[in-house]
Amino acid sequence: MRVCIARRSISQRHGVSALTDVAAASNFRGDMGSMHTRTLLDSAAIAKALERISREIVELAGGTEHLALVGIQRRGVELAERVAKLISQREGADVPRGAMDITLYRDDLQTVGPRPIVGETRIPFDIDGLCVVIVDDVLYTGRTVRAALDQLADFGRPCRIGLAVLVDRGERELPIQADIIGESVNAPGKRVDVLVSEVDGRDAVELVEASE
Repeated sequence: MRVCIARRSISQRHGVSALTDVAAASNFRGDMGSMHTRTLLDSAAIAKALERISREIVELAGGTEHLALVGIQRRGVELAERVAKLISQREGADVPRGAMDITLYRDDLQTVGPRPIVGETRIPFDIDGLCVVIVDDVLYTGRTVRAALDQLADFGRPCRIGLAVLVDRGERELPIQADIIGESVNAPGKRVDVLVSEVDGRDAVELVEASE
């Protein structure tokens, strides 16, 4: 297993002041008073979307021989595991998968505090020459994916990097687009929550907005 070491110091990144996906969601929660929740995808719809995503990932990689999946903590990891199982069942191939926590690569790390909670980053295989598909739950501003690309570069040089997301909610702040999308949602001023049974006890994609 290779251990990732950030090539840039935290202080070097402090010059960039930007709102990441995580910070945006946190601020949105803080501004909300009474909230209304609407289910966009139930468990059956999520299962169907992941089945399609798994097929499109194999097509993107031109097969499974050089394919690897890396999920972004937290729920992207669980989604990547499910996609890998679907590919294994259909293709008979055990796709390597890993996990990334992008906390230390965020461009607003100075706002997190002196002791940020950092989850596991685990990529127990050599990514050089592979088609690595990053898996995440929601694509929003693009800043989380930018951080993931930065971190992945510390592990090696894939022949290609793809991005698969369960939900694309638009409102990008960086020129980053997903190769594979489960569901596109137009949700300005709202919050999109992805729930997975491994973490939340149930599967759902919910739209949360302030009640009038």
